[in-house]
Formats: sequence, C-alpha cells, structure tokens
Amino acid sequence: MINGKKVVVVLPAYNAARTLEMTYREIPFEFVDDVVLVDDASRDDTAEVARRLGIHTIVHEQNKGYGGNQKTCYRTALDLGADIVVMLHPDYQYTPKLITAISAMIAYGEFDAVLASRILGVGALKGGMPLYKYVANRFLTLFENILLGHKLSEYHTGYRAFSRAVLERLPLDLNSDDFVFDNQMLAQIVWADFRIGEVSCPTKYFPEASSINFRRSVKYGFGVLGTAMKFRAAKMGLSVDPIFTFKRGQQ
Repeated sequence: MINGKKVVVVLPAYNAARTLEMTYREIPFEFVDDVVLVDDASRDDTAEVARRLGIHTIVHEQNKGYGGNQKTCYRTALDLGADIVVMLHPDYQYTPKLITAISAMIAYGEFDAVLASRILGVGALKGGMPLYKYVANRFLTLFENILLGHKLSEYHTGYRAFSRAVLERLPLDLNSDDFVFDNQMLAQIVWADFRIGEVSCPTKYFPEASSINFRRSVKYGFGVLGTAMKFRAAKMGLSVDPIFTFKRGQQ
C-alpha cells in the first residue's frame, strides 16, 4: 500500500514467457499488494510461467485483442479491491521500478492518472525507438493536444496508473478491443476532466520486447486521428460517438 491505498499491477500479456520473469522480479513488492496477469491466448507458456511465479493468472481461451485484454485486467483489479491500478507490459520494455513513483502521485491525491512518458527527456531514440515511430508519436501527440485542448508529452505509452475513480467512471466496455483502446481511454479521461500527470521513463527496444508491426502501426495512427476528431466533434456538439456519451466532468 501507499498512503493507505491498495496498489494492484496488471500485466496484459501475449507471448511474454521470455520476459515475464525479468519484469516480475523488478516489481517493488514493498508497495504493491497484488499482481494480475491476463494471458490473451498466448502461443507460448506465458500462463505457466506466471503461475510458477505465483501471479494471479487469467487466461483468455480466444484472443480478445490488446484492448479486450485490458478490460479484463481492470475489471479483475477492481474486483480485488484496488485503489490504484498500474498497467505494465510484461515485455520488460518499461522499468517496473517506476511503479512506486507513479502510484504515489495518485495515492497522495495529486493526480487521477499518471503516464510514464518515453518522450520526456531524451531517452526514446537512445533506447532504440525506431525513427518512424518517434516521428509518428510526435505528430499524433501534437494533433491530439490541439483537438483535445490538453497538453501531454505523449499519448502512446503503455505504462500507466489509474485511480479507482477513473476506472469506475469511464465506459471502457464501449472502447475498441484493439490497440486504439489506449488512446480512447486517455481521450475519455480528458473528457471527464480527470487530472493527468507524467513522469519521464526510459524505454528499451530489443528482439523479445513486443512491438506492433508497420501495418498495425498505421491502423493505430488512423484510429488515433479518428478518436481526436470524434472528441472535438462531441465537445462542439456536432456529433456524439458512443465512447463520449457520458457526462463531461467528474461526478
């Protein structure tokens, strides 16, 4: 716990057997109360490794997609009584050592959601992020900051922490089951006027780290552009997408 708040780490996993234990061993268990792994019908022994490590493990019999995996992660964490939920990829691309910092920013009431940004500082390209992904990240983030009327260094990190209030407030089941789920969720957080903080996070790109291919990246990029335009249209009252049907502002 941190400041009396229960911290649960969720690991949305797909073919993560080779990197799971490295990730798990660096989790700061002096502050983390529980860890949940959702295996999205992996073709390797991810679930077996997770169970050997003593992780609370859920297996999807059929692949539900990255967004569908997260939906199960968050429902399970809330059922376990989490006050703060940290979403960490089990591919060892992000350091688990930041869990304490990003959780504390929520536990002490400063923010409702916290992102570990690869763009703050100078670590993204040095950590091996492909140049095309870096350029796309910067373009999409600029576009979103303009249309969402917000300011973040990036919207595309897979390392995030949320308060219970955020996860209970957002209609996550209406979001995509694909990779754009991440982006839709952030747009909903802005829509609800929750406070978003950021910390600088080093990242590592290596063969075992998961990364979507160019074709999926392009699809994701168009999804991001679409989400931002739907947000702006809904805010202006021109049209309403189902993911923005809930009332603006926290309740």
